[in-house]
Amino acid sequence: MSTTSKTRKDYKQLIVNTGIEMINTGMTVGTWGNISCRDPETNLIYISPSGMNYTDIRPEHVVVMDVDLNIVDGEAEPSIEKHMHTAVYRSRADINAVVHTHPVWSTILGVVKQNLPAVSEDFAQIVGAEVEFCSTYELPGTPELGIAAVKALKNNNAVMLPNHGALSVGNDMKMALKVCRVLEKNAQIYVFARLIGHPTLFKQSDIEAMQNFARTQYGRKNSHLAGK
Repeated sequence: MSTTSKTRKDYKQLIVNTGIEMINTGMTVGTWGNISCRDPETNLIYISPSGMNYTDIRPEHVVVMDVDLNIVDGEAEPSIEKHMHTAVYRSRADINAVVHTHPVWSTILGVVKQNLPAVSEDFAQIVGAEVEFCSTYELPGTPELGIAAVKALKNNNAVMLPNHGALSVGNDMKMALKVCRVLEKNAQIYVFARLIGHPTLFKQSDIEAMQNFARTQYGRKNSHLAGK
């Protein structure tokens, strides 16, 4: 193991910290929502426990399992959405973090089955042209919900679950959380814009240019200052 590799303790603490951030930023309420991350070296998945308040979760409560749902470590029951998380990891090798939230504005669009187009630059840069909703409603905690989410997610990094919430993914937890926040901000802007007029959308060429900028240039010159 290299010196930059995360330990099992690190991944468990990451789940704990992410849950607290979800609550503090209003991305979910109570015990709803769930979080997981994947160790790309071992392919093991670290997932939040079922039905626990995020402020009560400790590292020892985080469940470690493989993509076939075999528990490797942890005495708690894993999140009921374990099927959805593992379905995403099986479908996309580039994803190492999955965050399922119950936010207000994204859920509003899911309730009316309205796709969310990019109406803000940050959304266009890290999410893309549009976020879709699952074509069917599936009960929480079922394998069918995972299948529907993967089908709607495609190669994007977010999807809306009808009458349920949102799912955001990333190559690491930092990106998955960023997608959560930007998704909800863009959803709020879009809903209000629809109330007062007709939202102006980006051209596809502009979205591609912004994505390329975010991927190849944005923040690169200051990356050496991170953590200082």
